[in-house]
Amino acid sequence: MTSPPRDRAEPRHAAPRRARRALGGRRWRALVGAAYATPTAVVVGLFFLVPLVLVGWMSLHRWPLLGKPTLNLPDNFTGIADDELVESAVWFTLKYTAVMTALLFVVAFGLALLVQHRRRGVGFLRTAFLLPMAVGFASASLLFLGLLSDEIGPVNDLLSWLGLVDGYVSWTSGSPETALGSAVVLVLWRFAGFNMLVLLTGLQAIPPDVYEAARIDGANRWQTFHRITLPLMRPTIALVLTVMSTGSLLAFDQFWILTRGGPDNSTTSLVMVIYREAFVRLDLGSAAGISVALLVVLVVVNVVQFRVLRRRSE
Repeated sequence: MTSPPRDRAEPRHAAPRRARRALGGRRWRALVGAAYATPTAVVVGLFFLVPLVLVGWMSLHRWPLLGKPTLNLPDNFTGIADDELVESAVWFTLKYTAVMTALLFVVAFGLALLVQHRRRGVGFLRTAFLLPMAVGFASASLLFLGLLSDEIGPVNDLLSWLGLVDGYVSWTSGSPETALGSAVVLVLWRFAGFNMLVLLTGLQAIPPDVYEAARIDGANRWQTFHRITLPLMRPTIALVLTVMSTGSLLAFDQFWILTRGGPDNSTTSLVMVIYREAFVRLDLGSAAGISVALLVVLVVVNVVQFRVLRRRSE
C-alpha cells in the first residue's frame, strides 16, 4: 500500500505573484469602469458644470448681450429685491407651485390606485393615461391655446351648448383666475400620466403578503392605505414631490405660450422674468443673478423635502 502523495510546499514567490495578479486585475477593472464612465462625465462637465460656473461668473458682472462685461458685485443680487416684477413673479410662482404640486399629486396618486390591480380594461387605462406624455410640452401648450381660443376654439362652443357659460370666455387672458386655471389643466393633462407611472411602480413594489396579513388581522381599506401603503410609499412619494415642485418652480412653456404672462403680468413666472431680462432687456448679468438665486431656492426646497420625508419614514 502506498501513502497518498503530500502536497508540495508552495514556493515563497507564489503568494506575492498572486497578490500582484489580483492587484493588476483590480486596476484593469477600474480602468475599464473609468472608460465607460468617461463619456458621461464629459457630457455632464460640458453641459452642466461649465454652464453652471459660467452663470455664477456672469451673476457677478454687468453683462450686456453686446459689449464688455464689468464687475458690479453685488448689484445683480441686491437689485432682485427692488424689482417689482420679480417680487410679483416670486409670489405667483410660489402660489402656482403649491397649487400645482398638490393637485398633480392627488390626481396622479388616484390614477395609480385606480390601475394598481390587474383586471379587464386596466391595460387600456394605463395606456390612455400615459399617452399625453408622447406630446411635446410646447406642442401641448399650442394645442390648448387653440382649443381654448375665444375665436376658433371648440371649448367655448361646447360649454355654451351645455349651458355652463354665457357667451364667450377668454380662458387664457380674460382674468388671472382663468389664465392660471388653463395652465393648471394643461399641466394636469400632460404630466399626470407620467407621475402615475412612477407611483404605480412604487405601489407594485409593495409585497402582496403585507396586504394579505393586514386583511387577516381585520384591517379595512383605509387602515391598510394609512398604515401600510403610505409608509412603504414614502421614498417614491419623496421623489415624485421633488420632481413636481421643481418642475413647477421652473414653469415657463405653459405661461409663455398660453398667457404670455398676462393679464397684467399676473401669470408671469420667475423663469419668464429671467428670459425677459436676458433676451428682451439684454442684461445677461441680471438674468444670471436671478438664476443663481432660483438655484439656491431649488436646492433648499429639495433638501428639506427629502429630510422631512426621510425623518417621517424612520
